[in-house]
Order: sequence, then C-alpha cells, then structure tokens
Amino acid sequence: MTIKKLIAQLLLCSIFCFALGLDALGQSKHQIRLLDESSDEAIQGASFRYGNQSGLSDDNGTLEFNYEEGINMALSHINYGAWEWSAEEVAQIIRQKIYHRKSISQSIYPITVLALRSGQKPSAGMKLAYQDRMAHDAADILNQTPMLNSIRKSGNYGFDPVFRGFKYDQINIVLNGAQSATAACPNRMDPPSSQMAPNMIDRIEVLKGPHALRYGTGFGATINFVPTRLRFTDEADTYGRVSSGYEDNGEVFTGEGQIGMSGKAYDVSFFGAWAQGNDYETGNGQKVQSDFERGSFGANLGFKLNKNQQLRVASTYNVARDVDFAALPMDLRKDDTWMLNAHHQINIQNKQLKSWSTTVFASFVDHLMDNLLKPFEPRMMNSKTPAKTYNYGARSEGFWQFEKATLFAGADWRAEGAEGTRNREFLMGPNKGTTLGDNAWQKGHIDKVGMFGEYQMDAGELQFVLSGRVEVNSADVDDADANFLQRFPNTKQTQFNPSVSLGASHKYDGGITLGLWLGRAQRSAGLTERFINYFPVGQDPYEMVGNPQLDAEVNNQVDITFDWSMEKTSVNMDIFASYMQNFISSFIDPSLNPVIGTSPGVRTYVNLDEAFKTGFEFTWTQELGIGLQHQMAVAYTFAKDLERNEPLPEIAPLDLRYKLRGVYLRGRLLPEATFRHVMEQSRISHEYGESRTPSFSLLDVKLSYRFLDAVSLSAGVNNLFNVNYYEHLSRSVRGTADPIFAQGRNVFASVSLSF
Repeated sequence: MTIKKLIAQLLLCSIFCFALGLDALGQSKHQIRLLDESSDEAIQGASFRYGNQSGLSDDNGTLEFNYEEGINMALSHINYGAWEWSAEEVAQIIRQKIYHRKSISQSIYPITVLALRSGQKPSAGMKLAYQDRMAHDAADILNQTPMLNSIRKSGNYGFDPVFRGFKYDQINIVLNGAQSATAACPNRMDPPSSQMAPNMIDRIEVLKGPHALRYGTGFGATINFVPTRLRFTDEADTYGRVSSGYEDNGEVFTGEGQIGMSGKAYDVSFFGAWAQGNDYETGNGQKVQSDFERGSFGANLGFKLNKNQQLRVASTYNVARDVDFAALPMDLRKDDTWMLNAHHQINIQNKQLKSWSTTVFASFVDHLMDNLLKPFEPRMMNSKTPAKTYNYGARSEGFWQFEKATLFAGADWRAEGAEGTRNREFLMGPNKGTTLGDNAWQKGHIDKVGMFGEYQMDAGELQFVLSGRVEVNSADVDDADANFLQRFPNTKQTQFNPSVSLGASHKYDGGITLGLWLGRAQRSAGLTERFINYFPVGQDPYEMVGNPQLDAEVNNQVDITFDWSMEKTSVNMDIFASYMQNFISSFIDPSLNPVIGTSPGVRTYVNLDEAFKTGFEFTWTQELGIGLQHQMAVAYTFAKDLERNEPLPEIAPLDLRYKLRGVYLRGRLLPEATFRHVMEQSRISHEYGESRTPSFSLLDVKLSYRFLDAVSLSAGVNNLFNVNYYEHLSRSVRGTADPIFAQGRNVFASVSLSF
C-alpha cells in the first residue's frame, strides 16, 4: 500500500463518516452511572462540577447533566477521591454510559497503569488509545514506559517483557487477574504477553514487586491485562469501532474492529484484528528480516442473570504465520492459540460480604517453528519443532467491606504442561538422509494450588495493606528422555511456597503521600528451568538443560514510594531493593556434550546462593499552560550476582523519556513530541558473553485530530532523525555478533471510527 493510497482511503473514510452524522451527543440530557470497580455497586453521593452545572449521584449512582462541548468535568467522593474527566473523556463516557472507579483503599499499591494519555489532570490515569488497540504485540504497549523493556529475538514480534531485570516466570502475566498462556516455543517466540489481544483490553496494571499476591505469586511484578467491561443499557443499543493504520518502514499494515449489541440483560460483542509487515530498514539502511502476519479474533458474551448476578463468557483465537526471528536458528511458521474463559459475579446484599466472583479458564497453544525460510548456504540440515502447551484452571474470590477496612480472600488452581519434539533431517555429511528427534519438553507439567488473602485498613491519613498467599507446587514429566534421566533420576517434585507482604501509606498536607512496602515471595521453577532438554533458549548459543530438583527462588524486597499531587503537577517516585536467595541461574557444565555439533557447550540450571537488585522509577507530570503539558520519566536498575561477584545479565540501562503534548481546539487537536535517551550499558555479564551497548537518543513526533466525536486521525514520525541503534536486551542475529538493530525513520498514519 502506497502513502497516496492510504491518504485517499483515510479521506474517503472521513467523508463517509461525516455523511453518516454519527455525533450522538447532540441530545440535551445525558446520564452516567458511577460504579465501584470491584463490586459493581453504585457510588452514591459523588459530587460533580461541569461548567455551570453541579450535583450529586443518586441512589443508583447516576449523574444527570446537559452535554457541553469542550468542558472538563470535576468529580469527588469521600471514599473514591477527587478526579477529573477531560472534554474528550466526557464524550467517550457518555457513549459508554457507565464509569467504574476504584476506592481509595484499593489504589495504594506501587502500581503503574498503561497506556497513559495526557490531556487531563496529571495525577489521573487514562485508558488505552485506539493506536494502542492496533498493536499486534501487547508487550509493545508495555515498552511505552521506561520501567519496562523487552527481550527481542525478532524485529516485529514476540517481545518478552522485563521489569527491573525480572523476566520469564519471575513476572506473573495474567488476563483479568486469572488467565495466562504457556509459551509452546522453547525459545519463547510466543510469550504470554503476545497472546493478549490489545483491542479488547481496557487497561494494563503493572503491580510492582512481590506485594500483590491475589493474582498469583507476583515474584518481581504482576502484569494484569484488564479487559473492557460489560456495558448493559436501558434500551437496545448497537456500538462498534474500526481502526486502521500503516507504517512505511517495513510496510506494516494494522487494522482492528469491534461490533456489539447491548440491552438491559445482555452485552454481546465480536472483535477482530490483523497486522502484517515486511523487512524494515535500520538507521544505516540495512535490512532486518522481520516479516510477520498476526491476527486475533474473538467474542465477548455478557449476560445479566438477575439484578445481582452477571456472567461473562469470552473466547479469543490468535493466529501467527511466517514470522522471522533473526536471532534464532528457526522461524515461527505457525502459531494457533485459543484462550477461553468464563467469569461469574454475584453481588450479595449482606452487611459485610459484598460480592463473590469465580473465573474458569483454558488456553491451548499449537506452535510450529522450522528453518526452511532461513537463507543457509550450504544447507546442512532441515529442522522443525512442533510443540503444544495447555494452561487451565479456576479462581474464586470474595470481597468483604467493613467500616474502615476491606478484605479479599479466595483460592485458585492452575495446571500447565508442554510437549514437543525437534526433528532434524540431515542433508549433507555422514548422516545424510537420517532424521533424528529431540524431546524438547518431555511432556513436563506443573500444578499449582493456592489460597490468598488481602486485608486493607483505612486509619485516616494512614492506610495499611496485608497480603498473603500459600501455594503448593507439584511438577513431573510423562515422557522423560533417557539422557535426562541419567543426570536427574528423580523428576518429580512438590514444594510449599508461602508469600507475604505488608505495606503502609501515609498522607501528609500539601498533597504528599509516602509509602513503605515489605514483601517476601517464593516461587518454584518453571517448565523451562525444570525440564528443557538440550535447547539453546538462553541469550548465548549454549544448549540449556533443565533441573527438576531446583530449590524455590525467594525474593525479599522493600519499596519506598513518594507521591506529590497538586492541581497542575504530580510527582511519583519508587525506590526498591531486592535481596534474592536460591536465585535461579545457570552455569556451563563441561561434563555435558551438546546435541548440535555447532553449539559451544551446555548450560545447566542451578540455584545461586544470593543476588541483589536495586533501582528506582521516577515520573513528573505538569501542566504548563497555553494548552501544554509535559512529562518526564526515568527508570534504572542495578543488579549483581553476589556469588560470582559480577553483574546479572540482561539488565536494561538507565532510560529517560520526555514528552511534550498540547491540547487545542477543545481537545480535538493533539500535537505531541517524545524524546528518549538511553545511557550506555557498561555493567555486563562476562559469564553470559554480554557486550557493551552504546547510548542513543530518539525523537518521535505525532499529530492527532478528532474532527468528529466519532472519528480520529493520527500521523507522525518515529525516530525522526533516523538514528541507527539497538536495545541492550535485543539478541544478536543468528550466527553473527551483530545485534538486531531497531527501525530507522518510520512514518505512520492511522484512522479510527467509533459509534
């Protein structure tokens, strides 16, 4: 698709939308219901100020007012704090007719909500923009903040999130607090974050540290992808959205859409997204193999069973085809994933027990990778690895509310397993014509049964949170490899993992809040760490061998948080220190011979006695006047292997972002410029063959315009000055010492229509 064709399509779409006259805000009276995010109960007595209008929400949590274009709305409630909707948000929420708000006691964790957009009071969070909904990999959204980075083995797909140096199973990635997916590819071409469908996500909560234990063992962090809420309407209604975008560097086309129908007792919607791209050019004009095709399709079916009960059934089918992975010996040829879940919630008319919710879920991944598209010369071998994983379970939780405290308590269960065999067909040499099979996963499986509780107490200016979890983790294999059994005769293991966290937050005059969080989390090793069988899955080309007898890893962490919020300024800072025991790492074992002759050797997973991490995240947002707002964010992590007395591997360097954004024409015109500077990473692990990464600076510019309440256009340039750079966590191109360089200058445009 050429730029001319793209512009023509955008103009035609704009004219068509204008002809439809989709602006439904011309009605005089509008109503919005305010509901509690956890219990769905009405928020009564919330005050609002909207131009010359003011009032309180009634017994049903309903606000009634006349719409005024370009006016912000200010709201407040003793239990929910003060917040503000921008004019753009008011228009959006009128169409949704319902707004959910967290109580103050539920919002005191060290947490970051993504993706954030400006254009409102600095301390408040925004929801996903339509450009984010078109992302084909949810980890790309996470990378908008400097505190989150990604291990990259491909130019365009399968980014694996890293937070404060925690990665893989050290990060708990869940959908709506319960569901996840298990990577079928031994090299994690398909990490759990890649299976989340951004166009059906309302927001992403990054719960820092080992403090939030309701959704699983959040060892280093919990990343919770929260889906869009059900929207029941008094009258039958039809709603929808369609978005499309194009990037010239790599010829990346993206599109997504949703259509739904709602009424008093139902909300049924269907969605789809598709993205595809070709090789892109780096800043110095080199091509990076990065072809990909990616799609997501699904349905959300919501039913109000009666006044106090609702049921939600959701399904998502993800598909990926012919994805280039320049850093790996094979490419992704086929990935088909089903994610199914059902969520039931009942609001209980009890003095203290307010609601009970239960979720059942299942995820199934069917993955194929091979080397048939790799340009080998001469071609010595054809390899392919078909692999499958499952991840299913259930979660049930109650919510109690007391006069000055709340309690969440429940239980969960999750089972996951993987199977797959690498087939190697020799084309040359003495083994020509022979095909060998390598048992990658050994049909490994893990079962987790847990009980959890979280007690929050409001003592005026001081608030406390006590969170705990106990979990029984059992693992074994059903198809053990003979060589693996020689080294580890006993593959079965059961571990008991307790975790606990205590936090306190104190409010001071002048909008200052200080918090102190102490946490200890214990997690058992994952499928890869326990059962991977001679596969090069680490950052170097050494083959990795799992260890089923690994001790559980322990993270003892403290977080100190500082928040300062004024009318036009907000500052947030989080300083953390983490002391880890039985830290899971690996070492080169010279007694083992690799399966592939070109591999330099074999690594075995082991426990290190101790390791240490510390660092900080800092964010400052301020309104400057004349429609301008700016934000600066910085993140840094220092990590050390205390046993080897050297830096831990794959730790991102200091990352600084500065964003300047304007809001003009009553919120319709939004210019934006983002500057990013990343320091050199000289603290590297020689044990893992890391090399220094040079610093770099980038400038992105974007202009968005909403010329109808239902139509938005956006265009811009990423990497404006065509800098040739790469991220420290990017792997090297297979067979070379050259890293995967990032995209050079990239011009993009997108359009979104909603009704």
